[in-house]
Amino acid sequence: MKYVLPTLALGILAGYLNNNFGVPLLSTFFSEYAFNFSLIALLFLMGTLFAMDEKAVAKIREAKFRILVFPLAVALGSITGGLIGGIILRIDVFASMGVCAGYGWYTLAGPMAGQLFGLEWGALGFAVNLLRELATIAATSLVAKLDKYAPIAMGGATAMDTTLPVIVRYCGQETLITAFSSGFILTVAAPFTITAIAAIAH
Repeated sequence: MKYVLPTLALGILAGYLNNNFGVPLLSTFFSEYAFNFSLIALLFLMGTLFAMDEKAVAKIREAKFRILVFPLAVALGSITGGLIGGIILRIDVFASMGVCAGYGWYTLAGPMAGQLFGLEWGALGFAVNLLRELATIAATSLVAKLDKYAPIAMGGATAMDTTLPVIVRYCGQETLITAFSSGFILTVAAPFTITAIAAIAH
């Protein structure tokens, strides 16, 4: 935690300063190349770690279809949260559920929500899912003390990549398989879920 928040804050400051006083090409370099490269490197390291853990591989073989239960519960919780939030705020409940069905994948949820529900929902979809990722990074060290699997649910689709190191760091090596598999399944399910909710709404 003592490294995560300062690093995140420094990154936000560096991005702000570059946008206002720096070189525009640096923004393209970091968003198009540096970020993707670091994400690929991270996934490679996590994959290596996973393959080296013989107990983890054995647990996946034992779990079989039961491994789908956790991400299904996360998906239902996210969509139900969108429904309840929409009712409380008296806004379009289908659009609210569609936004939450991004499961933290903000680069997908924003454009899809904007296309299917309207531009304002695109902005909301981006913000809601980005905040979900940032909240997971910031709160994992605290939430993990209550339940080591709760941060995986918080991270949603991001549990397979961007929030995975933080989750493993504070929740333990044994949560790696659940986090990665849950994040992967939610990542695959997100575009289909958003589209299905939009189809029901229209």
